[in-house]
Amino acid sequence: MFSRSELEVLTLQELRALCQRYGLPPTGNPGYKVSYITTLMAFPILALQQFQDGRGIRRPSFQSLQNMGVALDEMNFLSDEQIALVRISLEGRKMKIPDRYEQERFLNIYKAKLSLEQAITFLNS
Repeated sequence: MFSRSELEVLTLQELRALCQRYGLPPTGNPGYKVSYITTLMAFPILALQQFQDGRGIRRPSFQSLQNMGVALDEMNFLSDEQIALVRISLEGRKMKIPDRYEQERFLNIYKAKLSLEQAITFLNS
């Protein structure tokens, strides 16, 4: 990510700003450039090592992925009329009240289905 030579030419204030930008505390005494350089060089490797060790964010279990698939199956597929309603709704057309509330609920379920499909695709790659 960052090379040592790239970081060594920066001032203490610039290094401090970089650490603040990424939400990282300096390693050791914040009065020395090396504290910030060490942090900025090490954090990508540390983050991946933590992921591999199961600390912080983790990959869901196989059972959890199956449950997402079951939920997706329960949501079923859109009918031709529902596809048309999605298209016209995405163009900004709204139904009259009280049907507008059902239209919004329908669109939210559709968006959730798309997001769940995308999440499963991300998790399987």
